[in-house]
Amino acid sequence: MRELDETIGVAGHSDCANRIYENSDNLALLELIGSKPAGRALDCGCGAGDNARILSTRGWQVDGITISRDEEHKASQICRTVLIADLEAGIPTAVSGAYDLVVLSHVLEHLRNPSRILKDIHRVMAPDGIIAVALPNVLNWRSRVRFLLGRFEYKERGIMDNTHLRFYTFASGRRLLESNGFMVSTATVEGIFPLARKIRLPSRILERLDRFAGSYWPGLFGWQLLYIASLGG
Repeated sequence: MRELDETIGVAGHSDCANRIYENSDNLALLELIGSKPAGRALDCGCGAGDNARILSTRGWQVDGITISRDEEHKASQICRTVLIADLEAGIPTAVSGAYDLVVLSHVLEHLRNPSRILKDIHRVMAPDGIIAVALPNVLNWRSRVRFLLGRFEYKERGIMDNTHLRFYTFASGRRLLESNGFMVSTATVEGIFPLARKIRLPSRILERLDRFAGSYWPGLFGWQLLYIASLGG
């Protein structure tokens, strides 16, 4: 299982304009979409199109937004359309709904005012649409140990990525969505139970331990916070 040594997603902040976010995808987030029928999807901060590639194979028509021209070149080979824009200013007026799915995979932590884009999503999302949100967990057990040791240092990537402007916990990530008019139907994490890695155990046992730890102590063992939400009543 991956940890947040590699960023799974792409930022909308202008400091990320010179980066290319390219990875294997955020499958843990996309799996939460479940059996929702494929339709139109908007990938905000689409990176090189890795999540769009998975969605496309499942029948989704994906439009993307990125701030990077290099990412736009790569993502346009997968997405139906790709728009270059800074998500700090919200979703451009050129984007029109109604999208059945809006993906925000590791985007909101890069924005000074995440409420702006969340409110804009109301404009472009179908009444029965959903948003899929992934955020890094600043209170993951590793971060807690570093903080206890007096270490609060930015890095090139990971939870303390130097382009992160906001930090979220399992509870505050949910509050962010609910305070901006969304109803959270799924709140979970992707993470690991660290001590299990010290013992040679079958992979299926390790996966069960990871799920157990993430289910009972999401704020401690989750490195990636995952949410599915719909428009509030």
